[in-house]
Amino acid sequence: MKVNEVPQDPKDFKEGDKIKKLVYAVDNEGNYTGVNSAGWEAENTATKQAWDEVEEDLRETELLVKQGKLSPIAWYMKKNLMDTALLAKYMGKWAWQVRRHFKPSVFRDLSPGLLQQYAAIFNITVDELKAFPAGKQ
Repeated sequence: MKVNEVPQDPKDFKEGDKIKKLVYAVDNEGNYTGVNSAGWEAENTATKQAWDEVEEDLRETELLVKQGKLSPIAWYMKKNLMDTALLAKYMGKWAWQVRRHFKPSVFRDLSPGLLQQYAAIFNITVDELKAFPAGKQ
């Protein structure tokens, strides 16, 4: 793409007059150069659809946590855009162990050290992790 062809559809990547996205394009001399872009419609639509799906998944997981079918770990994992494999890697555990911690009965019996480790990964306190149904709005 050439410098003068960089899309400028100011929907999601522009705050006021400040353009927030950097893309690379070919200048008149054939060299790659950074160009500010406000994005383009197709990208903006795809990004919105992806975030809508994440938000729907979070709502569904929140409901399952409040119904006592999942532990708060599952919700915080999704909120932090993680999957089980990634969270397991951060925890130094097998994925099956992390999935087991999604069970409310297992979650209630987790050691303070494991709860602290999860809380640190999610950048919250242990109290916030444990009080999820009451504290989550």
